[in-house]
Amino acid sequence: MRKIFATAISCIDGRVQKPVIEFMLKKFKADYVDMITEPGPDKVLSEDKVPHIIESIKRRVMISVEKHGPGIVVIAGHHDCAVNPVGEEEHRRQIGEAVKKVKTWGLDADIHGVWVNEKWEAVLL
Repeated sequence: MRKIFATAISCIDGRVQKPVIEFMLKKFKADYVDMITEPGPDKVLSEDKVPHIIESIKRRVMISVEKHGPGIVVIAGHHDCAVNPVGEEEHRRQIGEAVKKVKTWGLDADIHGVWVNEKWEAVLL
């Protein structure tokens, strides 16, 4: 039986990893989640100001997609981000813009945004 992978672009903050992984395992029925971590990825991807970091994220996502064939890629932002200390509304806007950016990469996967709230619960946007 083939195992199902999903891919998450998430912050390096260790508090975020578990809720994002658990959410993806349950919501998308994944067996495994490839984690692509970067400080404040919602900000980095939405602002599009640091091309070498964006290319690094893209390269890592492409490895995941090419080797594991995930049908789902999520971009997660979270409460209390040290690198991106903005409010929830701004994070949600950035996540939406980051989703649009990742969709331009031509991945054979559905792209979604996820918010991790102050209770460390992941929710689909």
